[in-house]
Amino acid sequence: MSRGIARKGFLLRAGLIAAGIFLKGCAGKVGGRPDRYKHITGGLKGPDQKAGHMLRDKVSLTDPVYQREVKTLIIGGGISGLSAARWLKKAGYQDFELFELEGHIGGNAHAGGNRFSAYPRGAHYVTIANNDDELLIEFFKEQGIITHFENGLPFYNEYYLCFDPEERLLINGQWQEGLIPKFGISPADQEQIDLFFKLMEKLKHEKGRDGKYAFNIPVNDASADEKYRNLDKLSFKSYLSREGFTSEYLLWYLSYCCKDDYGQKIERVSAWAGLNYFAGHKGTSANSDAGAVLTWPEGNAFLVGLLKKGLEKHIKTSAMVCGLATNSGGRVEVSVLDLNKNQVYTILAENVILAAPQFVNKRLLGHERLDRLNYDAVNYAPWAVANITINNFSSSGLQDFSWDNVPYGMPSVGYVYAGHQQTKQESNTRVITFYLPLCDREPRISRLAAYARNYEQWLDMIIPELEYMHPGITSMIAAVEVWIWGHGMVVPAVNYIWGPERQKAQQPIDNKIFFAHTDLSGISLFEEGFHQGIRAAKSLLEAKK
Repeated sequence: MSRGIARKGFLLRAGLIAAGIFLKGCAGKVGGRPDRYKHITGGLKGPDQKAGHMLRDKVSLTDPVYQREVKTLIIGGGISGLSAARWLKKAGYQDFELFELEGHIGGNAHAGGNRFSAYPRGAHYVTIANNDDELLIEFFKEQGIITHFENGLPFYNEYYLCFDPEERLLINGQWQEGLIPKFGISPADQEQIDLFFKLMEKLKHEKGRDGKYAFNIPVNDASADEKYRNLDKLSFKSYLSREGFTSEYLLWYLSYCCKDDYGQKIERVSAWAGLNYFAGHKGTSANSDAGAVLTWPEGNAFLVGLLKKGLEKHIKTSAMVCGLATNSGGRVEVSVLDLNKNQVYTILAENVILAAPQFVNKRLLGHERLDRLNYDAVNYAPWAVANITINNFSSSGLQDFSWDNVPYGMPSVGYVYAGHQQTKQESNTRVITFYLPLCDREPRISRLAAYARNYEQWLDMIIPELEYMHPGITSMIAAVEVWIWGHGMVVPAVNYIWGPERQKAQQPIDNKIFFAHTDLSGISLFEEGFHQGIRAAKSLLEAKK
């Protein structure tokens, strides 16, 4: 277990219980693991909490032991930082470095693995590219994700398109194919569901007065028409109520979709973002259905590996940037702590791409830059992701897993089967990845509660859901790794995507410090991080002319 999580959990548990926020499964669990879980190995993991606390609390650092220069420094090794680095390299630019606080790159596209399978600890799929997204299609072609074109349509690598069976829903006591509720629902519910998807198909092709699609990915390519942008000023739940969508089955499904992509329910997500979930993806291909998904056992860490190609010598991990400011000589002075050597040094850069989330930027830029935007307007969804190793699968009597397996009406968004894309299963053991967005309370409270729970309490939240889905599965569980994301993804809250703060956050400082992150889109998708990185790199190169 991470020492940071353990210590913070102890302190916060005491505070939350004192405040009356009792944690599910607390009673009788602190003294030892319940008998029903004694056969399960594993523990709690997550991003480097100790380093995060040091940055948050502005811990005093020793004097720098040396100083060196680099033309461009990229801070942050998530998708946007890697995408920016890739673009600089493609432009023939060589004098740059990328610093990442964690001991690995990838941000929330991080992965793990055991001897049975690789598995995602965060983002785990990407939708096929919109056909007019030339930059993403170019990347997919370059990496063999798109192998060729037929009749003008991209042909995707068959090993990367999600295999069948793709998804299923446990509803009214039965597994059904697909996630849109249909088993046991009334004709009136079905009529509303059909009406909603007819509307989504219409919105998918609708354009504003500027000729741009009303909804699009990346979001910066969407129409500026106020008719559509004004939808960002109300919640998705309010919009649905206004339009007469009241079916509990439809509302459950739409809330599930928002939890899955945004980490929040329909009442905390803007209507524009909720509609963009369905109308923004427009990709078609020669060998898949519209909106098909690409996935890998390790999830989007596969794409991280592709972005990293040729950048290895530019990347430095376990490098915590503690602060940066433009000095009197016009350079950006960056203070860095080498977490492996516990050594402080200074980088003097001509310019910087800051590819970190806004709650980190707030710490790095210092008090003199606090007025550049309202940092409190940027909300983050906390998550728990559990990778669960299951033994004796073939003798269990369970139906084999679909890729995506979801229980109706439960707190989680279900689990994905990490080994679904593997063409051979040489073992009787399976690994599944369980996703639990922590969205029942305001994000800050959910975040505190997440760090306060111990491992046994997490098991008591996760395993009963699995037991509900697959009675008798507990005895077959060999190991559970729980990964906590305190700030898992930006939330497209009301008035954020088309409000003033996101626009301010994208503006460079002194044409020296440029910004790239999915925060700057308001939606935490691979496509958004990919394009935000390119946007920042292009802005930097243009400023250098």
